[in-house]
Amino acid sequence: MQDDRLRLGINIDHVATVRNARGGYVPDPLRAAKLAERAGADGITAHLREDRRHIRDADIDALVAELSVPLNFEMAATDEMHAIALRHKPHAICLVPERREERTTEGGLEVAGDTERLAAFIAPLAEHSRVSLFVAADPTQIEAASRVGAAVVEIHTGAYCDAHNEGRFEDRDFELARIRAAAEQAHAAGLEVHAGHGLAFDTVGPIAAIPEMRELNIGHFLIGEAIFLGLEGAIGHMRRLMDAAR
Repeated sequence: MQDDRLRLGINIDHVATVRNARGGYVPDPLRAAKLAERAGADGITAHLREDRRHIRDADIDALVAELSVPLNFEMAATDEMHAIALRHKPHAICLVPERREERTTEGGLEVAGDTERLAAFIAPLAEHSRVSLFVAADPTQIEAASRVGAAVVEIHTGAYCDAHNEGRFEDRDFELARIRAAAEQAHAAGLEVHAGHGLAFDTVGPIAAIPEMRELNIGHFLIGEAIFLGLEGAIGHMRRLMDAAR
């Protein structure tokens, strides 16, 4: 029988953002990752960007060496990142779109228009790691994801969260329905279903309640809430909300 407990991955990128704003070594993303483990995180997510704006190569080295929970290595589908992933062989790899001028990941990966390249890119990674594709709640992208060798899709929840935060509740409900349909489609195609981007205390419940959902990856909001609640307190509260939704 499948465990119905929804996994929580904590993205520590913005601990590194704070560190890099001043330079030096504090706050330490590895320390945050270990606190997250203690607070009940099921995994740690870190995005090594091309421009190294937050997580650095040394952070990945330390996380791989010292974590006792799985590392989800977010990366663009580039030759440089491919080589780094093959060297480290993390538990999980999530391929995301990346543009140097964006503040954060703004949308899902274009899978449907790049299936041949992505299939070749994923094949050697999938020998060692669980490969996920970060996609919009779009039937065309979900269908394409099922054909390129990935084990997982992570559904982008940003539009749903933005609509809620801006009081556009009809749009929010529309986006939630799209996410639910995408989760059903992905599950039916044999893909494990994850979600993330922008989730907060007041938006996580309906996403966590989706039966096909197996993992949520949450970062920026929880790092921000840690200023007020402490990291363990923020993660603990998110964990309780997720469990209550199940």
